Formats: sequence, C-alpha cells, structure tokens
Amino acid sequence: MANVSHTRGDITSHPDASEMRARYDRMLGGRDVALVDGPVFLLGLYCAVSPWILHYTTSQPALVTHNLIMGIAIALLALGFTVTPERMYGLSWAICAMGTWMIISPWVVGDSPDTGVALNSIIIGALAVVLGMLCALTARGSNTRA
Repeated sequence: MANVSHTRGDITSHPDASEMRARYDRMLGGRDVALVDGPVFLLGLYCAVSPWILHYTTSQPALVTHNLIMGIAIALLALGFTVTPERMYGLSWAICAMGTWMIISPWVVGDSPDTGVALNSIIIGALAVVLGMLCALTARGSNTRA
C-alpha cells in the first residue's frame, strides 16, 4: 500500500512557492484601504438622499439636483475602489476635491441656504475630504510597500 501520510515539510522547496507568494502579495496589496470604501459609499448615499431626509426639496431645488448627482458620483467612486482598486485608487484625491466643492456649494449652487442646509453640506464635504485623504494616503502607503 502507498504511503499517503503528509509530512510537515518546509514549503520553500515547493516549485511554485515564489509564484504563490507573489500572488498572495498581489491579492492583499492595497486592501487595507478597503476599510474606507464602505464609509465613502455610505457618505455618497447619504449625500444623494439628504435633500429628502432634511426636507429642502422645495426650498432649494438646485441643491437637490446637485446633491443627488454628487452623492451618486461619490458612491460610484467608492464602488470603483472596491471592484478595481488597482485602477481606481489614483482617483482618491477626486473625493477630496468633491468634498471641498460640497463645502462651498450651498452658496454657489443654492439660493440663500438656511443654516441646516449649509451645515449638512459642510459636514458631508468635510467627511468626504477626510475620507478621501485617508484613502489616498493609505493607498500611497500600500503602493510603496509592494
């Protein structure tokens, strides 16, 4: 009968060890940024629906359209970060730019926004800037390690 027992040998002698190690590094490379993808996606969803949550659809119709488009764009970037991170993390700084725009947009796009509308956009914008910087810095750090 053949000896089928497994010995606990060192895998470094395996002919595919270097290829397996490289594949493992590729699979894990940059995925520490995945923790930011979820909050960015949720921020985009909230931005898109915030006019209906805060009930300013009739008083600020231009901001309703603006927040809907910006929210969908932020959410789509977050999905792109999750699906194809190696191609999309270069766009992490775009979320920072979108966040900066969200901070000033109530006065540029809106028509005399009240405090609640302005504060909502400022908070969304500040969170987008922080998450975008965190995502970009983490992606840059993981690219230098690879």
